[in-house]
Amino acid sequence: MKTRKFALLSLAVAVCLLLLTLQTRGYGARAADALAAVTTPIQTGIARAHRVAFSAWETYLDWKNVRAENGRLREENQQLRVEGLLVRETDDENRRLRRLLALQERLPLTTVSGEIIARDWGGWMRALTVNRGRGDNISRHTAVISPDGLVGRVVEVRPGASIVQVLTDPASTVGAHVLRTRAPGIVEGEPSGVLRFKYMSRDGAQIQVGDVLVSSGQGGMFPRGIPVGRVRSIDDRGTALFHYAILEPAVNFSRVDDVLLVTGESRQDLAGFFPSDG
Repeated sequence: MKTRKFALLSLAVAVCLLLLTLQTRGYGARAADALAAVTTPIQTGIARAHRVAFSAWETYLDWKNVRAENGRLREENQQLRVEGLLVRETDDENRRLRRLLALQERLPLTTVSGEIIARDWGGWMRALTVNRGRGDNISRHTAVISPDGLVGRVVEVRPGASIVQVLTDPASTVGAHVLRTRAPGIVEGEPSGVLRFKYMSRDGAQIQVGDVLVSSGQGGMFPRGIPVGRVRSIDDRGTALFHYAILEPAVNFSRVDDVLLVTGESRQDLAGFFPSDG
């Protein structure tokens, strides 16, 4: 071990003496050039590796910052979308309630406003549940209307809610007439979600596609003049006693949210109070 250390020391001393000798005799520049020729590529490689490593590190930091920024922007975008939906829903609700209040103030009827809290389209029954019941003096057969027209009638009253049979229920019938010609008939519900108008006609011109039908008020259950639907097509059965027309309901029952329950009577024709009559 001592011999090895001595040999290394001797080698170092010899190298130093050699360099001093070369420098003394004018070989210093050549030695420096030779040393530079050896060390310059090494230094260049080290510098290049340093630049590559530094650039890779900066790229990683930029990617990390961009990813964090994207995540923050996505969260802000999602929050803004939710806030936008809430604002739009609030605006829609305010618009619906203003229409309902305006109708309630116009109508010469005593009404109670209500909100639809459930929908039942199972089986043959098509019904809505409204948040008004016995405590609000609601009774069976109470007419239910919306700013667009006739919704249906109450068929079951509970302590805090009522079940409303809509016009498209197959068990529903309403006396109605064509607003333009006063041709009378019966509107019946259809399982397909439309209405069928059954009427007697010796003159086919009494009813046309696009005609608006309103409640006739016969029987006293529904006030007179409330929009029921609009004629989509006519089934002309020639010399048959009864003819039929398919109606598009005036009310979209799957989207109605606010209604009026009619608790008072009126003998006045209400057709002029509904702007959707056309």
